[in-house]
Amino acid sequence: MTNQDEKLTPFTYVEVAEQKRLNEAREKNVPWKKWGPYLSERQWGTVREDYSKDGNAWDYFTHDQARSRAYRWGEDGMAGFSDDKQQLCFCLSLWNGKDPILKERMFGVTNSESNHGEDVKEYYFYIDSTPTHSYMKYLYKYPQSAYPYRDLVETNRGRSREEFEYELLDTGIFDEDRYFDVFVEYAKGNPEDTLVRITIHNRGPADAPLHLLPTLWFRNTWAWDQDVQKPLLGQIDETKIHAFHSDLGEYTLQCEGAGELLFTENETNNKKLWGQPNPTPYVKDAFHRYVVSGETAAVNPSKTGTKAAAHYQLTIPAGGSKVVRLRLSARPDGFDDFDTIFEERMADANEFYDRITPANLSEDERRVHRQALAGMLWSKQYYYFDLDRWLTEHNAHPLTGTGQTDGRNSAWFHMLNSDVISMPDKWEYPWYAAWDLAFHTISLSLVDFDFAKEQLLLMLRNLYAHPNGQIPAYEWNFSDVNPPVHAWATLFLYRIESELGRSDFRFLERSFQGLMLNFNWWANRKDPEGRNVFAGGFLGLDNIGIFDRSSPLPTGGHLDQADGTAWMAFYCQCMLEIALVLTEYDPMYEEIAYRFLEQFIWIAYAMDRIGACKDEMWDSEDKFFYDLLHFPDGDVMRLKIRSMVGLLPLCASTVLEHDTISNHPRILELVNLFRKRHPEVLEKIASAEDFAKGGYVGRRLLTTCNREKLTSVLGYMLDENEFLSPYGIRSLSKYHLEHPFVMHVGGQEFKVQYLPAESNTAMFGGNSNWRGPVWMPVNGLIIRGLLQMYPFYGPDFKVECPTGSGNYMTLFEVAKEISNRLSKIFLRDENGKRPVYGGSKKFQEDPYWKDYILFYEYFHGDNGAGLGASHQTGWTGLIARNLDLFARLNPEALLKAPKNILADMARQEVAGA
Repeated sequence: MTNQDEKLTPFTYVEVAEQKRLNEAREKNVPWKKWGPYLSERQWGTVREDYSKDGNAWDYFTHDQARSRAYRWGEDGMAGFSDDKQQLCFCLSLWNGKDPILKERMFGVTNSESNHGEDVKEYYFYIDSTPTHSYMKYLYKYPQSAYPYRDLVETNRGRSREEFEYELLDTGIFDEDRYFDVFVEYAKGNPEDTLVRITIHNRGPADAPLHLLPTLWFRNTWAWDQDVQKPLLGQIDETKIHAFHSDLGEYTLQCEGAGELLFTENETNNKKLWGQPNPTPYVKDAFHRYVVSGETAAVNPSKTGTKAAAHYQLTIPAGGSKVVRLRLSARPDGFDDFDTIFEERMADANEFYDRITPANLSEDERRVHRQALAGMLWSKQYYYFDLDRWLTEHNAHPLTGTGQTDGRNSAWFHMLNSDVISMPDKWEYPWYAAWDLAFHTISLSLVDFDFAKEQLLLMLRNLYAHPNGQIPAYEWNFSDVNPPVHAWATLFLYRIESELGRSDFRFLERSFQGLMLNFNWWANRKDPEGRNVFAGGFLGLDNIGIFDRSSPLPTGGHLDQADGTAWMAFYCQCMLEIALVLTEYDPMYEEIAYRFLEQFIWIAYAMDRIGACKDEMWDSEDKFFYDLLHFPDGDVMRLKIRSMVGLLPLCASTVLEHDTISNHPRILELVNLFRKRHPEVLEKIASAEDFAKGGYVGRRLLTTCNREKLTSVLGYMLDENEFLSPYGIRSLSKYHLEHPFVMHVGGQEFKVQYLPAESNTAMFGGNSNWRGPVWMPVNGLIIRGLLQMYPFYGPDFKVECPTGSGNYMTLFEVAKEISNRLSKIFLRDENGKRPVYGGSKKFQEDPYWKDYILFYEYFHGDNGAGLGASHQTGWTGLIARNLDLFARLNPEALLKAPKNILADMARQEVAGA
């Protein structure tokens, strides 16, 4: 920590127009964030909308039904925009004259329709956004030919798991450049005044017609609650739609040059779906029927309803463009100042990013940095889920005494979620995932500390976290176990904000109380034998093991998990550091801090010495960490799979300054007592050099890997024939390509083999892919672990990188090398190609494609191509933090004062370096 007189003036480093809006939102409750991109991109096929008996959400509510069926819990749309309770929604709708349906939402294949799991089959890009959404920009590429829905489904369904996915580009629909680039931009004149500019470019060789329907509607709440006043949309004149909502208030959508205004109700078309009478002749799919099928009677001639659209019939000239302007305001102001406001908000956005982006980044690095953050800001979504009510509606509430009581999420009836939340991917994962969210906040803190902190606190609130202390995983199964990374994220946000001049002690203490409950849940539920060895299930790594680690083992018995135990060691370290900060305000936290220190020591000891030699996670022959399989007869077997499971112990590393313990006399007293009582424990987990005497300039290192283990594990990790890919650290060693791990149980073969791309196993569904690809979150934690250990071991401790190359690097240099390899995924190489786009000629060479970046879920372990969800900017957005970190970080300063890493970064931000 810096001295008080060295503190920086709060947030002066970005005291620009956009930062002033953030300050006004925080300090004066000015609602700059009331309106934003809070609309989902897929509400159909979600657990919330699933009222089936078998729990098959994908089949119960399909994409084909979505245009005709009103949702229960949320709304979706393209380039969507709404208020922060998703009451009034706005989105883009399109028809090219050939598409079989009105394009109102993104299309994709479901888990059962694809050879590698669900996947959106559209091309859209989040180009820009400020944190208050005062300016936003989005691009959708719409083909001018009939969209190949059937071809995509049938071809993907017919492919084996050994084949690639069949993508929209593969259909040939973009081959002759007959498509529209539809840019959607938003700019705020004030918190209640949003301007919309839609610019449509015809990239084809001939003039082309396009129906454009900017659509405004209310989320249907009245059908489920009789006491809710039904809102109303109505026509004011030929270009204005009036919106009234009893809670939200009154707004006007002005539609410059609209051909006609269309109205209907956001109600289900029961007749179409189920052959039952409709409560109103005007239903949700009216605009599709009116525009595509020519049913003039489908829309309400009285020009009222709960769903409305401005209908523009445009002809876009070959190689040309047309612009449509709209304005959604509490007080209509016309269009005289429209262009001026847009210019001002765009200038504000540029100013903001110029000030927060390191100046020494290249133009291409700045592009990746900004689009990564834009993707994170666009991926906010209002998420509403009342489990008490949902379970009652399913006749599955455990307290009612009727129906099934063991159904999905039945233990979470306390839960009520109603917040704007950062989503992993608003199409593929339009629901929060707890451990994803912690990683999101690391990058979000680059642009909006308040939102980042709010996200962490959400998961610890009573309406989210279980009364027993468990943090909810995700809506498919809230009781699944995600890695405990929230304490680390909390500590990171607190420290960097403190070094920037605003120590939010209240945030730290509030978080700590919830984290204490969660830690106790882990200790009591996931270490049932009290051996300080943990088995949390799949722990976010899906199919990384030979068995489904979240299900009963086919062998019987149980697993001791090297990664689960390492996660808990890491949890202890972070809780220790938080408690030490809190002791500066209240000495009562000293004994709590010691509790976590002692817990860490016992966990580290357990990883190394559980009992007999065969019970150790550390294999003294291979010199690597493995999971242990316990058989019912008491026999134990190491599962010798070299995977991320054995690398994660590197992440459990924390350096304490030489005076940290001595400045806390009660902790020192308890440490000395422990040393006298259990000298063999400290000797086992760390050498005298590592722990007793301290390292570089007298520091102490808390780690599960002493020098010997560190050197050995890094030898594997930095071997290009094992873990080290040209694009980061693989999740499984390439060694297993030629040497798969095989077990036979009950006449069935189980095998783990290196697969650099999509998995060939259905374990955890089609999206289980931890057997070779590069994943950004765990790479980020490895980088963090190396940076933690560098100030302890100093500049003289070097390891060979790559292994066998004869090139030796410090731990700092290794961390930077991994970061550089991750960055290479997105940056143009010497041939002008971006590895993320693999062999796609369109993305690599076309000037209208090549500079728009997609931030995929994970990446090919050998060539860096993007795989999985295409818009999972959430944790893949860590690339922005990596670029920022190594552009600012000074290894000499880090070595001198590791706890001032963030202060060093902060000062350089002030200087605009």
